[in-house]
Amino acid sequence: MRRFICLCLLTLGMGALAMPSASAAEAESKTLRAGMIGLDTSHVIAFHKIFNAEEPSEDVMGVKIVAGYPGGTDIPASADRVEGFTEQLRESGIEIVETIPELLEQVDVVLLESVDGRIHLEEAKQVIAAGKPVFIDKPIAGSLVEAIMIFELAERAGVPCFSSSSIRFGDDLLKARNNDKLGPIAGCAAWGPCIYQEGIPDLFNYGVHGVEGLYTVMGTGCQTVVRTRTEDTDLVVGTWEGGRVGTYRGIRNNKAGFGFMIFGNKAITQYDRGGYEQLCREITTFFKTGTSPVPADETIELFAFMEAADESHRQGGAAISIPDFIADARAKAEERLAAE
Repeated sequence: MRRFICLCLLTLGMGALAMPSASAAEAESKTLRAGMIGLDTSHVIAFHKIFNAEEPSEDVMGVKIVAGYPGGTDIPASADRVEGFTEQLRESGIEIVETIPELLEQVDVVLLESVDGRIHLEEAKQVIAAGKPVFIDKPIAGSLVEAIMIFELAERAGVPCFSSSSIRFGDDLLKARNNDKLGPIAGCAAWGPCIYQEGIPDLFNYGVHGVEGLYTVMGTGCQTVVRTRTEDTDLVVGTWEGGRVGTYRGIRNNKAGFGFMIFGNKAITQYDRGGYEQLCREITTFFKTGTSPVPADETIELFAFMEAADESHRQGGAAISIPDFIADARAKAEERLAAE
């Protein structure tokens, strides 16, 4: 009898080893299946390495990329890279699909990664209609009007949506607005590379990174924008409520790292950018909670800042009212939505 009992216990033990633990099975069932739309940016490779790591960090656990739709457009930054990035992901075990609807059938959440902002609205419409929470990589759209349309469509459908550059999530930048050593923020000077893409406002393509950091520090409330443009440099000066001043310097053909000089009431200091890991941490929390880490109004204003800079240049450096610029864009967005 003793031998029989021992044999039974041994058998039960081996069975327990063969089956996943309750906690492991529970964790697997809670994993969100993510799909990527637009495999024409290096971001898709970076995100895959973070989310699908053999041992992902605790901050990004619970999200796994399972499918991708290549997409792409005729701009060189897309056409010249989409095939290579798609093949890398296929070799890593990501299922490559031929249409967005096919991808949406297989996933819970979406990373909209297309490098060409001009097609984001049409891609986002399909994601929102399917009710899938979506992170939209920079730039959120090809114009301020289309950015407003995306947020409006998402709000109407009750679909969580946010867009941001990774720059924003540097720990020091995030804390700048409430930093006792700095005191109240008087201004910020941001700089970084500024490469244009034909068909969208000049700063949307790459200047967005520096402007995102500028708004992380300054917050909303910019009243006017003035832009000076030369062959090598863009200098955009924004005047905020209370007389605070924030500037963005876009650099071409010269040394062009990212940086932020913050002018506080008590101190002046320089901060650096965030990275992909911090962005993926925020995306994970967003997908799990449905709460955006960046208010839609702030994203809309920072894109108004960039598009108004184009208008300032067209008017020979005139000061452009940001509240008026946003009001006009909202009216145009409503007209387009009503016509659809």
